[in-house]
Amino acid sequence: MKLKQLALITSGMLLLLFLLFPAAAFSDAQNLETSQYKWGPFDESYYNTFAVIKPATISNEALQITPDSAGNFTLYNRSGRVFFNQSFVLWTDSDSPGSATTGASGRVASFNTSFLVNVFRVNSSAVPGEGLAFLIAPNLTLPQGSHGEYLGLTNAASDGNPSNHLLAVELDTYKQSFDPDDNHLGLNINSIRSNKTVSLSDLDFQIAPNTTKFYMVWVQYDGVSRQLDVFMAEQLRDPKTSDFFIRPRPTNPILTANLNLKDIVQQKSYFGFSASTGSAIQLNCLLRWNLTVENLSGVGSEDSKNQGLKIGLGVGVPVVALLLLGLGGLVYYVHKRRRAAASGPNILGALKSLPGTPREFEFKELKKATNNFDEKHKLGQGGFGVVYRGVLPKENLEVAVKKFSRDNLKGKDDFLAELTIINRLRHKHLVRLLGWCHKTGMLLIVYEYMPNGSLDNHLFGGPENATLGWSQRYKIVSGVASALHYLHNEYDQRVIHRDLKASNIMLDSHFNSRLGDFGLARALDNEKTSYAELEGVPGTMGYIAPECFHTGKATCESDVYGFGAVLLEVACGQRPWTKIGGFQCVVDWVWSLHRDGSVLEAVDERLGSDYVAEEAERLLLLGLACSHPIANERPKTQAIIQIISGSVPVPPVPPFKPAFVWPSSSMPEGVSSVANTATTTSSWPLGISVSDRSEWTPRYDSQDSY
Repeated sequence: MKLKQLALITSGMLLLLFLLFPAAAFSDAQNLETSQYKWGPFDESYYNTFAVIKPATISNEALQITPDSAGNFTLYNRSGRVFFNQSFVLWTDSDSPGSATTGASGRVASFNTSFLVNVFRVNSSAVPGEGLAFLIAPNLTLPQGSHGEYLGLTNAASDGNPSNHLLAVELDTYKQSFDPDDNHLGLNINSIRSNKTVSLSDLDFQIAPNTTKFYMVWVQYDGVSRQLDVFMAEQLRDPKTSDFFIRPRPTNPILTANLNLKDIVQQKSYFGFSASTGSAIQLNCLLRWNLTVENLSGVGSEDSKNQGLKIGLGVGVPVVALLLLGLGGLVYYVHKRRRAAASGPNILGALKSLPGTPREFEFKELKKATNNFDEKHKLGQGGFGVVYRGVLPKENLEVAVKKFSRDNLKGKDDFLAELTIINRLRHKHLVRLLGWCHKTGMLLIVYEYMPNGSLDNHLFGGPENATLGWSQRYKIVSGVASALHYLHNEYDQRVIHRDLKASNIMLDSHFNSRLGDFGLARALDNEKTSYAELEGVPGTMGYIAPECFHTGKATCESDVYGFGAVLLEVACGQRPWTKIGGFQCVVDWVWSLHRDGSVLEAVDERLGSDYVAEEAERLLLLGLACSHPIANERPKTQAIIQIISGSVPVPPVPPFKPAFVWPSSSMPEGVSSVANTATTTSSWPLGISVSDRSEWTPRYDSQDSY
């Protein structure tokens, strides 16, 4: 009761202080208004709302930023612009009352816009070009010669000039020498050369595909933190009603940049769009547009300061008084909750502190989506929990919900490990995280649903599953190799998956592979080479590299070993630990066939002769190379991608499986140093000593793990 009384007394004293000194407390208070607009579908009446700069038009319920094919214009080498015909004050020289900035910096307006686009190939077999951009510009004009690579933003004479006062977010479909590819999003400041780009192919977005697709793009700018975020999501359209099923804005941005709008655009500027075509053409259609802008038009004037004072005195005092009274009760309530939860870690705080935290779902929402976690909706069970199929009714979106089976500290560590890693990863061959839920010790993660389940299920799921064809298998391992290379080399931190296996490789509706289940994954600083597992050997029996039994450390090389096991699994149709041909495991059997010059006899007999011999030999030998007992003899992921593509040959594979020697002189730095004894075995892991890891229990889960 003492805490409760103290909270109430403190609230009363603070309330008295604010009542006695209202001017001091609220003389700087001012609430800024926002202007909000929602436009579309578009018809000719919008010519009164927008400045439509020819050859842009309004037709087919869309803003056609470049000529529509229904018009009489030529489609080649054109550029156009469409603006909202009202300008906005986007920054001030002096501070606004109550702003978070001080001194000469002034106030910068926040804004939030979203727009629905359809970039359409006129000829589905032709190359599209050039691009579409959202922009903030100083006037309602279109630069001459801004077609082609200039996207209606600049031209050869003005490109890069700070006097352009342009900020743009481009969707570019034609690769120039300064572009990363022909399918990217970029942030442009006064130039067509982007300051920052992101390849959309890696995110499974195609701006101008062969079939019609619609994308919603969100651009948000915070005038206080000076941060711009861009989000993107594909949208679906009802073919009967033509209405859109608008999916919510994703939690994680695909592009983030810190910039001061005041340093770029003019004080009064316009919001709009530009687009262009060149020698390649496309239709640049805008179907919906929403815009919210903070209103700074009256900021800094004497009247506005007086108005702010009146608002502060008349509204601020009673509001803050109520807040302070509520605070006293809140302190007591929070204290009670903390005491009740003192036996467990503060997982909610850890979750909410994650950078780019994904969406938090309500438990009742996931319970309803999975029909109360009905067994009929069960997709599989892994070492970390059960996975259910669900449907979010609001979005009409299928999802996979992983319900963690352990509510002790270790289970929560697994939960946090998985969220921490995957909420920042962006690659088309990784399972996409949608959100999470934590309720009274129950932990759940929500993923994009993979309708074709796991690779393991298709390889070993029984006669009811059709045999995966060779081309499908080859495409699957190629995708996994690309994902593994991204984790090891392209993400800003090196990520070690530590549990690469067939049940963690999911398949989407087109049988594209998606690597999932990051419950064991760990991120490393780039200068580090390994992650020490303090409680035992990480991973699943048959996929674990031999050195891990001695070090308990996962490395890029141990991930490659797991990938080698997957390659042999896919090519042979046998689990790694299968006894076959008189051998205790598949890798030893394949190595013996390689020694005899008959490695193709290892190909899955269910395929018959329906496979490409050259590709099969390539995968089998690459699987052996990745399974080399000495870690540093295994190929790197960059080489693996080149080998699978056929651009480089498989490295020489010795006819006899080399002996595993510990410690190895070629081990990665930081791994060999932990060894103080030498162990040799010619047939790992049959002869390997694991007495120092006796507490470790092998784990094998064959069902879908996500």
